[in-house]
Amino acid sequence: MIEVASLAKRFGSVDAVRRVSFTAADGRVTGLLGPNGAGKTTTLRMISTLLAPSAGVVSVDGIDAGQEPLAVRARVGALSDARGLYARLTARENIAYYGELRGMARPRLAESIGRLASLLEFESLLDRRTEGFSQGERMKVAIARALVHDPPNVILDEPTNGLDVMTTRSLREAVRRLREAGKCVLFSSHVMQEVAALCDEIVIVAHGVVSAAGTPAAIREAAGCEDLEEAFVRLTGPADAVAPGGPR
Repeated sequence: MIEVASLAKRFGSVDAVRRVSFTAADGRVTGLLGPNGAGKTTTLRMISTLLAPSAGVVSVDGIDAGQEPLAVRARVGALSDARGLYARLTARENIAYYGELRGMARPRLAESIGRLASLLEFESLLDRRTEGFSQGERMKVAIARALVHDPPNVILDEPTNGLDVMTTRSLREAVRRLREAGKCVLFSSHVMQEVAALCDEIVIVAHGVVSAAGTPAAIREAAGCEDLEEAFVRLTGPADAVAPGGPR
């Protein structure tokens, strides 16, 4: 479980995140939505301990990220928007390298790589160098790298961005299986179809604050419309129109 309370991040004179609070539960998929510049990626990086917050608290499975960042990292698998792979290494070697950094023993690491390659459908790519991989192929390897240590909490920052239809379908099924395994899945996306298909809960961030949070049905009801995309537009209006909190 991921719990965020009054999270804020300031870069110089800019408040990228002002006061974000929400909970992402185990066995649920929570979507973090918002227009460009709303603070989504900054929020995810603070949860992943890649950035220190200016204020507020992040707790992962009851562990304070500010007090015990290494313990939190051990319980989080994060795919950030920086998806660089080592081009001269094979897919297997890229994933194994991160597993070894996590202290995984080789037998467990080999089993995990095989399982993830099957889950994400890229077994045939395992022993190819990642140089020349397509966007979808690179994404699958990057996700496997984030999940190699079997973390109970998974953070995905726009995992289907730029992918073709078949690869997107594969990744959606992988997210569903993570949920079925009881993991806490938190991801950001701009694709409303994807959000509607996957999310149990939605948190909408606008102008650095949470403007609405709840189930997809609650979000649509709060906006007074049946279309989730239209609801998103209505709930991410001008800064003076955003009331922190919204539906629960």
